[in-house]
Amino acid sequence: MQSGSFMSYREGMDNLRTELKHLKAQLDALRPLAAEAVARLDTWYDVELTYTSNAIEGNTLTRQETAVVLEKGLTVRGKPLKDHQEAVDHLDALRYVRQLVETNRPTTEADVRQIHALVVAGTLKGEAGIYSEHPRRIAGSRVVLPGPHKLTALMQEFGEWLSQIEPTHDTAIEAHLRLVAIHPFSDGNGRTARLLMNLLLMRAGYPPLVVKPEDRVDYLEAIERTLLQEEPGAFGEFMLERLRSSLTDYLSFLSGDES
Repeated sequence: MQSGSFMSYREGMDNLRTELKHLKAQLDALRPLAAEAVARLDTWYDVELTYTSNAIEGNTLTRQETAVVLEKGLTVRGKPLKDHQEAVDHLDALRYVRQLVETNRPTTEADVRQIHALVVAGTLKGEAGIYSEHPRRIAGSRVVLPGPHKLTALMQEFGEWLSQIEPTHDTAIEAHLRLVAIHPFSDGNGRTARLLMNLLLMRAGYPPLVVKPEDRVDYLEAIERTLLQEEPGAFGEFMLERLRSSLTDYLSFLSGDES
């Protein structure tokens, strides 16, 4: 990266962080939030986070279909049973994450395993919360993942780091990246990483961060460029931009609620 473009990048990141700080201050000024507003936001995020996170992994349910499954308990004709089960499982995992937020205790390796166990409870029963014993690959990626014999030690180290960090937007995003880099489970790593990230964000006083299906390619490319050290700041920049969008949407909802 040339000097001029590097300075421009740094300036852009500084501006982004300043904007996030101002948006967070606006949100903090509205606290404590009305219970009715929080309940409506939670209901909205039940669907939005479940739909978007599953869609990134290939789930075919639309946003509206996801709402029908979660809110009405109905099945959608022509859609795989697996897709329905993934929606129900993600909601259970999200509710568990909210419970963890309320405890305000350090996040542990056991919490990560339990989040994963809930994410795949109905689709990967024999491996829910269990580290893979087989080589894994990220489809279409050049990233080489650690061998299965390294997973226990790597996750113990990751859990120790998790239990010691202060929840911030930076540590939340880093936790996502670290877990994806280890990729300890046979399936459900991305969904678990996004829930873990949002656990730390909510503990830090932020709303959940939404990665939309239309951002999937950019999201995966940012992960790869960062893990391969081709552009170390790519993932952080991408996710901070998504957090800005999430904060803006959250504040817009609250402003409408107050009017």
